[in-house]
Amino acid sequence: MSYHKPVLLEESVDGLNIQPSGIYVDVTFGGGGHSREILSRLGPQGKLFAFDQDKDALVNKIDDERFTLINENFRFIKRFLRFYGVKKVDGILGDFGVSSHQFDVAERGFSTRFESKLDMRMNQQSSLSAFEVVNNYEEKQLKAVLFNYGELRNAPKIARTIVTARKEGEIATSERLKEILQPFLPMGKEHKILAQIYQAIRIEVNQEIEALKEFLLQTEGLLKPGGRLSLISYHSLEDRLVKRYIRSGLFEGEPEKDFYGNISVPFQKVGKMIVPSSEEIKRNNRARSARLRIAERLA
Repeated sequence: MSYHKPVLLEESVDGLNIQPSGIYVDVTFGGGGHSREILSRLGPQGKLFAFDQDKDALVNKIDDERFTLINENFRFIKRFLRFYGVKKVDGILGDFGVSSHQFDVAERGFSTRFESKLDMRMNQQSSLSAFEVVNNYEEKQLKAVLFNYGELRNAPKIARTIVTARKEGEIATSERLKEILQPFLPMGKEHKILAQIYQAIRIEVNQEIEALKEFLLQTEGLLKPGGRLSLISYHSLEDRLVKRYIRSGLFEGEPEKDFYGNISVPFQKVGKMIVPSSEEIKRNNRARSARLRIAERLA
């Protein structure tokens, strides 16, 4: 199975500040690129746990006694690490993009390039698919998905158009959906807008925002003091959550101050946000929107 070299590979693994005998977690295993790089820096006593809810990722499992691959969503990180007797770790890496494999396999329905059934499930056992969202969500729900996750100003019109079109028959394929969306795809901007619509549906199908929040809230309790978070986001919704959580341990609002005006926060950011170099973007166009943020758990 072919996977591209992960985006910001060296930078994200450098961000973990790996201790050879430490315990690390790669919460988005995919093709295993990050995991292989982490293992190359661990000593014989080190341990690496990886998560991936997509069964397709299991074929990339690494044959190394220091490595354990868990076929689950990273929103359950604490529960499954506890099952393996792990309560504290030295570092957690997350690369929240859709994997190259998921984009490149037409029948998974993630890419706007292929004709496919409306699917977009990262966990293929999940009952909620893009088909369900497009065909069964009420107009109000669809509008909220498109506005909140696709950041589309004309979400009400798009939702109304989809709901009207499906009265004539179910919308089962990406080609049929594109046909219906044609009035909203002006020449020169069609790919960008279609990508926003697909992103919105995909985030809803996979509960990506809820999963990210649940995951982030568990990292404070999992990381040892001095432990590192190294997180790559690909759109502003994710990056905003990561940035705010690192800054204040909250997703909105400001942390409370004590009597003396001091605030207690769980993390300290390490360096500035890192973006891919122009050379990396040339090699892999999907890297262009990547944002890496690194943080250290305070004592």
